[in-house]
Amino acid sequence: MENVRSICLNVYLCAHKYRTKMIVTILFAAIILMGCIALLSVRMILKKDGRFPDMHVGNHAVLREKGISCARTQDREAAGRKTLAERMMMN
Repeated sequence: MENVRSICLNVYLCAHKYRTKMIVTILFAAIILMGCIALLSVRMILKKDGRFPDMHVGNHAVLREKGISCARTQDREAAGRKTLAERMMMN
């Protein structure tokens, strides 16, 4: 009986030691994560009309100049075009 008590006490103390290390590690990771989120949102918070930048392909002037558009726009344009057979039937 004394041996079982000794084993249980050792297991409890060992688990307690690792539990505190685990809590410290989780808190450290949470602090780092909160810091990263804060740094990523600085521009959005400090700007007068703060919002995330628009990353849509169709809204970039350089890509528009090159004639590049998003896949949805290209699909819509392709759906509006008539096939060769349709054009021949009209004549």
